[in-house]
Amino acid sequence: MQPGKLITLEGSEGTGKSTNLGYVHDYLAQRGVPVVITREPGGTALGEAIRALVLSDQVIVPEAELLLLCAARAQHVRHVMEPALAAGHWVVSDRFTEATHAYQGGGRGIHTDIIEYLERWILGDLRPDLTLLLDIPPETGQQRIRNRRSTDRFEREDTGFFERVRARYLERARMSDGRIRLIDAARPLAQVQADIAHHLDEILAA
Repeated sequence: MQPGKLITLEGSEGTGKSTNLGYVHDYLAQRGVPVVITREPGGTALGEAIRALVLSDQVIVPEAELLLLCAARAQHVRHVMEPALAAGHWVVSDRFTEATHAYQGGGRGIHTDIIEYLERWILGDLRPDLTLLLDIPPETGQQRIRNRRSTDRFEREDTGFFERVRARYLERARMSDGRIRLIDAARPLAQVQADIAHHLDEILAA
């Protein structure tokens, strides 16, 4: 049995990840690909408990935030991702390691060496086969989330924080040798999803 592939969706707040996560699932399922949809932080009972804590109004220092997210990821990788991939399923995750580089690295200022060490320790050889990075200017993202009935502690960060997050995402994309595909998510949804379909067709044909 061929192992499955790992596809991750990344992007700052308001980029439309949730909408497009469903689109990716349907696009692959319609082509006969067995798909597991998951998210970070989350994906397991422990991960969801950590998610609720990290997104709450608790005051959490950056170092603790990083370690909590890595604890959730370790559980997620061992209990969800690795078994599904070994069984030949494709795993599609709403956020993964690039979010840590962007939010805790770019946004919080934690040194890249620390994040990369934890990444190697937790993931081993596991890396995404394809990352779809939905990109919008921070001001656009903030406008989109203003209409939400409630916001979490990340969504309430200031523009400077999201500018640093975006800059680190774009830097990671430039360094990725094509694994991270940059998609302009400020355009109409049909155009965004046409780009997503194009990148999925490439990996399906590989």
